[in-house]
Amino acid sequence: MLEKIKSPEDVKQLSIKELNLLCAEIRERIIDVTSRHGGHLAPSLGVVELTVALLKIFDPLVNRIVWDVGHQSYAYKILTERNDQFETLRQFGGMSGFNKISESKYDAFGVGHSSTSISAGLGIFAAKEIKGKPEKVIVVIGDGALTAGEAFEGMNNTGGMHKDLIVILNDNEMSISPNVGGLHYYLANILSGKSYNKIKKEIWETVQSLPKIIRKRVISSARNIERLKGMIMPNGFFEDIGFKYFGPIDGHNVQSIVRILTNVKNHVTGPCLIHVITKKGKGFSYAEKDATKFHGVSPFDETTGKFNKKVSTKPDKKYCTIYGETLTKLAEEDENIVLITAAMADGTGIREFRDKYSKRFFDVGISEQHAVTFGAGLACEGIKPFVSIYSTFLQRAYDQIIHDVALQNLPVKFGIDRGGIVGEDGPTHHGTFDLSFLNCVPNITVMAPRDGSELEKMIKFMAKFSEGPISVRYPRGKVHHYPELSSPRIGLGKSELVFEGKKLAIISIGTIFDIAYEAYKKVKSEQIDPFLINARFLKPLDKNMLNYLSEQGVEQIITIEENAAVGGFGSAVLQCVNNFGFDIKVKIFGLPDEFIPQGNTEILKRNVGLTSSDISKYILDFYDRA
Repeated sequence: MLEKIKSPEDVKQLSIKELNLLCAEIRERIIDVTSRHGGHLAPSLGVVELTVALLKIFDPLVNRIVWDVGHQSYAYKILTERNDQFETLRQFGGMSGFNKISESKYDAFGVGHSSTSISAGLGIFAAKEIKGKPEKVIVVIGDGALTAGEAFEGMNNTGGMHKDLIVILNDNEMSISPNVGGLHYYLANILSGKSYNKIKKEIWETVQSLPKIIRKRVISSARNIERLKGMIMPNGFFEDIGFKYFGPIDGHNVQSIVRILTNVKNHVTGPCLIHVITKKGKGFSYAEKDATKFHGVSPFDETTGKFNKKVSTKPDKKYCTIYGETLTKLAEEDENIVLITAAMADGTGIREFRDKYSKRFFDVGISEQHAVTFGAGLACEGIKPFVSIYSTFLQRAYDQIIHDVALQNLPVKFGIDRGGIVGEDGPTHHGTFDLSFLNCVPNITVMAPRDGSELEKMIKFMAKFSEGPISVRYPRGKVHHYPELSSPRIGLGKSELVFEGKKLAIISIGTIFDIAYEAYKKVKSEQIDPFLINARFLKPLDKNMLNYLSEQGVEQIITIEENAAVGGFGSAVLQCVNNFGFDIKVKIFGLPDEFIPQGNTEILKRNVGLTSSDISKYILDFYDRA
C-alpha cells in the first residue's frame, strides 16, 4: 500500500479499510528506520492515524498543516513525497528529524522547539486572508506543548480575531516526561465529561441537515445554553476564549477522525479545537509500555526492544548524571537547595533528586520563562534555586535572565545542559549560543568544566556562591577523565595553567579541552612547547592569566570553544587583550556564524574545522613561520 503513495493526493483515493492498512505499513516503516538510525519513535507512532486522516481530508499545499515541535511528523514526511529519503533521517546531509521549510514544500513552518505552532498558524492564515485566499489552516499541538505561555498567547489572539484556524490537541498525557500542572488535570476533567461531548457532537451533526433558517435559530439557542453550561461543564475554557470545541475523540480510529475533520472543514467557521486522545508508541509494544524511554531513541533491536549499546560492566557516566548526583548529595546537608526543571526531569538527569526531595523539586512544564522567574522569586527569600534547562531551550527565557535575575543580581543558579553540538537533532537543538548570549549580561558568572570531576567542583562552588547569578554549562554525552592531570580547587575567575610553554598559548573553555589537550600532545611530540590553559570561567575572565602570558613573551593565543565564535569566549579574550594593549595576536577556534546542520558530532566538528588536527596544523604552521 505504501509503495502506491507517491503524493498526498493518492491518500485521498483510499477507502477507510485501505487507510487502516496504510497506517500499519507506515508504523512498520517508522520502526524499521528508527531501529537502525535512531529518532523520535514514540511521538511519531502516536499520530499515524491522525496524519493519514488529515491528508485524506485536506490538501497540505492549500490548507497548510503546522506541526508543533515536529518530532511527531515522521508519518507526514513519509506521505509527502519523502518516503524514498526516509532512510537518511537525522543523518549528515540527510532528512531533518523535524519540519523544515527548506526541505519540502509540504512543510509549512520550521519547528523544533515547542508551542510555536498556533502563533505561526494564525500568521499563515492571516497572510492567506490578505491575499484573498482564506483557506483553513491546521495546527497539531500536544498537551505538553499547550502548557507553554506562547501557546496560550496564540490561542487568545486567535479566539479574539475569529480566524478559521483548526487546532488539533493531540492529548497523550505526555511531553517527554509525564505532564504536570493545572492543564493536565483540566484535560483529565474534560475526559470525565465525554458523555456530554458525545451527545453534543451527535446533535451538531443532526442540525447540519436542517434548513438554513431553522439551523441558525437552533444554533443560536444552543449557544445561549452553552454559555450557561460553561459554568459547570469541563470544556468551557476553550469555548470561552472563542474556540468551538469538539471531542474528545479516539485518535486511533481513522473513521472517527475522518468524519469529524470532514464536518469541521465543511460546516464550521472560526477557530475550533479538536481534542484527540492518542497513545505514544502506539503499535510497538515496548514503546507503549515505556513512552519516555522510547521518546527519542538510539538504534535498537525491533524484535527485543533492546538498544544496540556495547555491554559494559561499568557504563560511562554522563555529565547530566554527575549534575543530578552532586546536587542530591548537597541537598542532604543544605535544605535551601531546590531544583527547577521545565518538563525535562529525565533529560537533565535529576530523577534521583526528584524522588528523594519531592518537596524541593519543581517541574513547571514547558515554561522556561516561568522557570527562571520562579527561581528568581525563590532566591528573593534566601532559597538556592538550581534551574536545570537545556542550552537551546534556555534561549526562550533570555529576557527573564536579564530582567528578572541579573538586573536584580539574584543568586539563581543555572545548570545549562546540552552545551555545544548535540548531533542528529540538528540546529534547533544544538547548544551553540549560550556562552555568547550570557557573555554580555552584567552580574552573571559563567563557568564551563573541562571534565566530570571539575563539573562536580563547580556545582559545589555554585551552591556556596551568593554574590549573584551563576551558571555552569556542560555537554550531552559521556564524561571525560584526565587522571594524569591535577585539578586545583575552583576560585572565582581563576583559570587553570595546565602546562607552561613558550611563544604560543592554547586556552580552551569547557569539555572541548579534550581537543585542546590532544592538539597539545601532537605538537609536543614535534618538540614544540606551547602553554596549555583550561579557562574554567568566561565571566569573570582571568585577566591576570592574560597578563602573565604577556609577561612571558607569548606572541599568539589560540582560543577553543564549542560555541559560536561571534561574541563567545574567544571574543572576550580578544577584547581583553586589546583593552590591555598587549602585543598578542588571537586566533579563535569556534563555531562559524551559521546554523550547524544535523549529523554525527565528529563529522560536524570536522566540517567546521574544530578538531585537534586542525588546531595542531595551525600551531605547526605558526612555529614554521616564526
